Amino acid sequence: MFRRITTHINNNTINVTSAKSSISSIGDIRISIKSFGGDIRSIRSFNSIGSIRYCNHNNNNNIYNNGLFNNNFFGRRGEIKQISKISTSNLPTMGEPSQADVLQRRKLGSRIFILNRPKVLNALDLGMIRTMTPQLQAWKESDLCKVIILKAAGDTAFCAGGDVKRVILDEENGKHEEAVKFFEEEYQLNHLIATINKPFVSIMNGITMGGGVGLSVHGPFRIATEKTVFAMPEAKIGFFPDVGGSFFLPRLDGQIGTYLALTGFQLKGLDVFYAGIATHYVPSNRLAFLEERLSEIECDDNEVINMAIEDYVFESNKDHVYSLSGDVRKAIDRCFKFESVEEIIEALEAENTEWATKTKKTILSLSPTSLKVTLNALRKGKKKVITDCFKMEFILAQKFLENSDFKRGVRALLIDKPSKKPEWDPSTLSNFTEFFNDAKIGGVQELKLLANISYETYPFSKFNLPSEEEIRKVVTGESPEAGSLSMTKNDVVHFFNENRRGKIGVTEKVLEVLNRKTDIKGDELNWII
Repeated sequence: MFRRITTHINNNTINVTSAKSSISSIGDIRISIKSFGGDIRSIRSFNSIGSIRYCNHNNNNNIYNNGLFNNNFFGRRGEIKQISKISTSNLPTMGEPSQADVLQRRKLGSRIFILNRPKVLNALDLGMIRTMTPQLQAWKESDLCKVIILKAAGDTAFCAGGDVKRVILDEENGKHEEAVKFFEEEYQLNHLIATINKPFVSIMNGITMGGGVGLSVHGPFRIATEKTVFAMPEAKIGFFPDVGGSFFLPRLDGQIGTYLALTGFQLKGLDVFYAGIATHYVPSNRLAFLEERLSEIECDDNEVINMAIEDYVFESNKDHVYSLSGDVRKAIDRCFKFESVEEIIEALEAENTEWATKTKKTILSLSPTSLKVTLNALRKGKKKVITDCFKMEFILAQKFLENSDFKRGVRALLIDKPSKKPEWDPSTLSNFTEFFNDAKIGGVQELKLLANISYETYPFSKFNLPSEEEIRKVVTGESPEAGSLSMTKNDVVHFFNENRRGKIGVTEKVLEVLNRKTDIKGDELNWII
């Protein structure tokens, strides 16, 4: 129970010495909390006209954060708003500068990172990594932390990638060790997220590319919105899809991962969800309510977190056409299944369609070195555990720092003004020579990870839509959970709706796969190889 004591207003300052159920004021006001044990939650209603600020003079007050109240607390001039609970989700930690590149929040059981470089699309740099990693380790061990939320300032970008401009400038200015450190500590953070024993929720509200993918895709909960734009465009700057890309891309349905890696194709909104990259699709106007709900959860059970997120997802859009479905998806699987980039190009030429011609042109505009190394890394990564994928990528990143294409790409597109088309060397696939030999690796550092945990498949895939491989096993009778071998399409859809507890999007995803990959032979549903 909260104590009730008087609250008085002097010179438009409210001094809270304990708690009161209701406060009213006209004009701009400032709340000053001075007493021990005061709890701002006990103010059950607040009527005010004008702006509201508060100052906490006592660290023992249970206010859950310090700084400015969020926008739900502010009324327009002339408007009187009554609230049932004061939200402190946007309150900064005491002493934390508002211009910090990563902001940290504590709200009830949630711990929140906010990427705070909106002017550069929240590009990830070494300083941000060094802020997040030790704090993530501390939250991992805290019994008070029930869920970790990662989001970003602004609506344009979650994180558009690593700050590779700074990496290349460091390399050019003789700071090689600093450039290497960026990749080393970035991959350590990525792996920590991939193996953390706390619910981790990434809100990918905006551009999510490169380094931003590494911060989000390995966690158990990845939320896409209508503003999400996902891509792995590294080959455009003479690099390769790192941050664990060699692990997660080959584990997407069919050859989607290879296609995304070799073209930099952008997935948007709902398509990020249907591709299996996001676990949930939540309209952006519901995110604040979702964050409130997650903060109120009093346990760190992933199942409970999942059910809470499901309460805020979109209502099924049966008219939406997934951009990587149907004939396009069939062509992707036909063309991108090969072991060499040259064979992929030949397959695209054989398609003789507008999509294939455009895709071929895109691929041939990219760094031949990047294309060759990327395909090789994805094929190897499909057979590796996640730790070995990060270790392989760290070796590759160091080799790319030596390779001129990475420097050429970043300088041409991101540093020099005006930007220009990079001149790759070698300029064609046929002129490519061996990038490095696994048996003759020298002059590179070995990646030391912060957690001794690994796996071959993501442990929380059950929170995704069912994968194409899951659907195949049910149709062919290889799944022990499915039971009968002779199932109709409706039977398969029903099975997965029950398996995923009525998750929105399951019906659409399963039907898309069945329509593309099955036919009827006699009375049986048959999987097409």
